[in-house]
Amino acid sequence: MGDHGGPAAPVQLRQPIHRDPPVHARPNGRARPDQPDVLVFGAGLVGGWVGAHLAGAGLAVTLVGRADRLAPVASSGYTLSDLDGNKVHVDASTLSFASQLPHHCAPDLTLLCVKSGATRQAAAALAQVLPPGSLVLSLQNGLANVDQARLTAPQLRWRAGMVSYNVAELAPGRLHRGTGGVLMAQADPALEPWVSHFNGAGVPLALHPDITTVLWAKLLINLNNPVNALSGLPLRAELLDRGYRRCFAAMMDEALGVLDAAAILPARLIAVPMHHLPMLLRLPTPLFRVVAARLLRIDPLARSSMASDLARGRPTEIDALCGEVVRLAATLGRDAPLNRRLVELMSQAKPRQRSSAALLRELGL
Repeated sequence: MGDHGGPAAPVQLRQPIHRDPPVHARPNGRARPDQPDVLVFGAGLVGGWVGAHLAGAGLAVTLVGRADRLAPVASSGYTLSDLDGNKVHVDASTLSFASQLPHHCAPDLTLLCVKSGATRQAAAALAQVLPPGSLVLSLQNGLANVDQARLTAPQLRWRAGMVSYNVAELAPGRLHRGTGGVLMAQADPALEPWVSHFNGAGVPLALHPDITTVLWAKLLINLNNPVNALSGLPLRAELLDRGYRRCFAAMMDEALGVLDAAAILPARLIAVPMHHLPMLLRLPTPLFRVVAARLLRIDPLARSSMASDLARGRPTEIDALCGEVVRLAATLGRDAPLNRRLVELMSQAKPRQRSSAALLRELGL
């Protein structure tokens, strides 16, 4: 594919970038000449995790992200671990790093991993440097990212994807997957050849005929993110507190009622049907531990990305989660007061941590 477009405008990924980390060059520009190349735009937790695995499998990967995040890995590489006890090191020499998009690039696949609030800006930047028809896969939270990106850059081939697991940063360059799951994407002939590459790299990719139902299912599960963030606890510890589970269950019930009214049936991503999950969450904790043993297979270190953003004083993705429920309800002439209240709480200048009893009172439960 040929080069296309002019200089890329710098895209701010949650905070300004003031310097470039060192860039490692590879012979012939590829880790292996017979392998395709991948551009990861937004090399945070998910982007770093997926990109490093692909690079470790021999693909040529360029990571674009904040200089403060990439500088340590540009020197020492990535150490990747998971709750199954696997651990691998990906040397920095197998990757390329940059704090902004190259002026001209034509990757075989671009992974969009920026926060939802940066989607339009990122799409505009990609439109300046990618050839028309370039394949871009969104691995972001929320529902509207691909629609927003397509409106901004209709000449690119946008496809929606979903990350079903949690990735935490234990230290600079040390990424840890704390829950199970796979990557999913909209079924598309252009993505079919990539399935074997992702599977071979240890980041399995499944294609789904209706990704919208998958995204709604993931959003329902992610309604726990603000509860987790406000609890200040790791995910597993929070889910073992029945009060927090009651908050999560009530938000899910409200969202499921809105989806039922909209005739949207969320995909089944976990062992329990989505409509049964609120009842399961409300069980007494001793019974919940037994019945939900598979759901509780969560690393003690795992926290939601929203909790990490809140702890670091960064904007959260609350509008792309609870906000979507509120907006869908409004189109149906309905209200979603619990999800609206969580948007309000998380949008405060400095949201404070709350006990489960305090959060239940705030939600009127």
